[in-house]
Amino acid sequence: MSEPATAPEFRPLGVDGVLIRFARVLSEDANQRMLAFRDLVTQADLPGVTVIASALTSLRVGFDPNLTDRAHITTALRALLDRPHGTDAMPRRLWRIPTAFGPDHAPQLEEAATLAGLTTTQAIAEIEAQTLHVLAIGFAPGQPFLGMLPEHWNLPRQAELTPHMPSGALVAAVRQLIIFCADAPTGWRHIGQTAFQVYRPDAADPFAFTAGDAVQFCAVSDTEFRHLKSGANPDGGATCTVLR
Repeated sequence: MSEPATAPEFRPLGVDGVLIRFARVLSEDANQRMLAFRDLVTQADLPGVTVIASALTSLRVGFDPNLTDRAHITTALRALLDRPHGTDAMPRRLWRIPTAFGPDHAPQLEEAATLAGLTTTQAIAEIEAQTLHVLAIGFAPGQPFLGMLPEHWNLPRQAELTPHMPSGALVAAVRQLIIFCADAPTGWRHIGQTAFQVYRPDAADPFAFTAGDAVQFCAVSDTEFRHLKSGANPDGGATCTVLR
């Protein structure tokens, strides 16, 4: 259940940062309000600001202490917050990502579907029907937290770690999906596989996603997935539509 909207909290963060927290419990509303404010701060181009970094429901604004101080930055941020502005952070881009859901590429899909009260076929159809949003980037370079799935997908993490999750794996827990950026252990369930590279260290912009992007998953056969995987394109067959 979503928290009622409350005034954001302002907190110091380190010697050169201000944290603005929009909620203590994740909800789509809190995430969208935070992203809309992030865009407002970015457009304001406040003197002395060095970094604007978003998390699930909070925003860190870093500043250069040689150019400004916390009091001035906090006053400026509060003034921006009081300025009339929209709270719906419409995505700038829509990604459509081919995903294999066959047994060889989704070893825990049946388990996850059962926990969600669905058949495997229903689970795939429901995932395909969702337009998810990149709530935040984190844990590993470029790795997106995508949400929110319907409430019956509020799956607990596993009691034990899966020792190896391959790069490009689509995993599920607590109404969210993640595409793994690299081989790693995890407590989330492996429900699909993409050929999409979320982290591209040699690119001018190494992170494929930006917080606020929209994402849809499209089921493909194992044969088609192997073809996409063998290609040199880091998008792995994905398409990106610019919305604004």
